[in-house]
Amino acid sequence: MIRPAEAVEGETLQLAKRCLLTADFGFGPCLRLPVLPNHALPVLPNHALPVLPNRALPVLPNRALPGDTYAMDESCRLYLITPPVLPPGFEDALAEALDAGDVASLQLRLKDAAPDTVKRAIARLMPVAQARDVAFILNDDAVLAAEMGCDGAHLGQSDGDHAGARMLLTGRILGITCHASRHLAMNAGEMGADYVAFGAFFPTTTKETQHVGDTELLAWWSEVMQVPSVAIGGITPQNCAPLVQAGADFLAVVGAVWNHPGGPGAGVRQMNQAIREALDGA
Repeated sequence: MIRPAEAVEGETLQLAKRCLLTADFGFGPCLRLPVLPNHALPVLPNHALPVLPNRALPVLPNRALPGDTYAMDESCRLYLITPPVLPPGFEDALAEALDAGDVASLQLRLKDAAPDTVKRAIARLMPVAQARDVAFILNDDAVLAAEMGCDGAHLGQSDGDHAGARMLLTGRILGITCHASRHLAMNAGEMGADYVAFGAFFPTTTKETQHVGDTELLAWWSEVMQVPSVAIGGITPQNCAPLVQAGADFLAVVGAVWNHPGGPGAGVRQMNQAIREALDGA
């Protein structure tokens, strides 16, 4: 007996729907699954990843990141990290750096500092950054970031509950260290991270290198994912071009700015010049 075409088609659609709803593809929400006619997939709850325009960091209420004039598919920006220990008068050095050229964000990273020391540093430095429309990110501590009014937090793989931090920092930036792992990065994206950090790409004295990134990882991520990437680890004006050309959205730098012989302003100018030259040569 030949079955009616309508019945076969209906069963096929039902089977396809069940497969899509139950299969674990492992790609996270950044890669869209096909939607069957008249059988829309369920809308994901609040943990779904937003589509970030031009792969820029999210715009913060009342303090837009200075990204409206930058096409992020064609650009790369500085993600500045503080020295491990803040010297006296660091506010002036920070102002010099931020006034010298484009900086997307500043991360306060004071490993092993007492909580009161970190709070005092936030109170001193956050106004300097935010007055210049530079996002102020706190390393390691999402709770303190929310408490102190920071623009966001950056967490390592062992820095507490990432999903809880995402909920706590609703409307703010959450970045996650993903070493050189595609798996960790896709997990971070699925959880709702606003950016993922890869590295180290070069030898660095800022922290012990346990994971080494490569440009193939950056290129793959840039090609298939919407979540921005930050390249980190020993980056200088002399070695940054391959990272820029591979698709890194941001370059995280420490020594290239704070240890520059001409001062932090010269360090920012030289890094931005190197980024422009890398893009021109791409």
